[in-house]
Amino acid sequence: MDMDKRPPADGGDGCLVSLIRIPVKIVAVLVVLPVRVVWELLVAVGRAAHRHVLGPLYAHVLEPLLRGLGRVLGILLKLVFVWPWVGLWRYVLTPVGQALAWLCRGAYDHLLAPAGRILMTYLLRPLGTALAWVGRGGLRYLLAPLAKGLTWILWALAMTLFVWPWTALWRYVLAPAGHGIAWLAAAAYRYVLTPVGHGLAWLAVAAYRYLLRPLVLGLVWLAVTLYRYVLTPLGRVLRRAWHVSGRIVAALWRGFKWVGWILLGWPASRVYRYVLTPAGHAVREVWRTGRAAVREARAAVRQALFGTPPREPARSRARTLGSTTAADAAPADEISLPRRQG
Repeated sequence: MDMDKRPPADGGDGCLVSLIRIPVKIVAVLVVLPVRVVWELLVAVGRAAHRHVLGPLYAHVLEPLLRGLGRVLGILLKLVFVWPWVGLWRYVLTPVGQALAWLCRGAYDHLLAPAGRILMTYLLRPLGTALAWVGRGGLRYLLAPLAKGLTWILWALAMTLFVWPWTALWRYVLAPAGHGIAWLAAAAYRYVLTPVGHGLAWLAVAAYRYLLRPLVLGLVWLAVTLYRYVLTPLGRVLRRAWHVSGRIVAALWRGFKWVGWILLGWPASRVYRYVLTPAGHAVREVWRTGRAAVREARAAVRQALFGTPPREPARSRARTLGSTTAADAAPADEISLPRRQG
């Protein structure tokens, strides 16, 4: 079966793809969509934790703590492993080594060198000359003839024990046996192994041509068909389901944001604008009125006791928020933050 001879696409394949697509969509909605929602929530929680918890904790707590611990450990290691050995080397071993070197140099110059020269001149050199003369005479007239005789005897024994028997064994036993084995091997190769090899080669060619090649081609066609008509539509459907689930998650997130704004943000802004801001203005007006009344009463008491005109001291003339005049002047109009934003 050749690869170019593929079955034509017909309506049955479209029905098969439609039947596969419907359960795949159901699985995508029931499985892929919840997984995508959980994944988006985990990503949002992880980013928030890294931004507001782990990052500041590492920057403001762990990094200074580790830096301080590193400095303390460095100082402790220097105290234990560096400074004692440096002091020992500088103040103990170096002076002792210098003293020993000076002693050894003096002993060599004034004791060992003269004794060695005297020993070499009057003992070792004459003794070496005598031993050399005796050795030359013994080597020439005694050791050389003895060595020649021993060499001839060892050569004769070696030839008798190790050379001539092996030569005879090779010439009269191993060589004829080798020729016979070679003739048998050539005959076996020509009349046994060659026909068997030709038969095995024919069997291998036949097995490849009529069994292995059709089987491999069928498996390849099956794999191509499965990839084209099953896996490719399935992958497209899953990818489309993943994108659709992403859009659904984005829509749900926008809906949650809108609901949060409706339930929390918008009521909070309304309460701040229409409840807290007027209440703050009212409290400020009450406080300003009370402070002015206290100031007037204090001025009246001062006038009644000391006869001074009712004037407020300069140190109590505080400026109000949002105005450049003194406290007794009319305050400037204030505009709340929500009203400015509105």
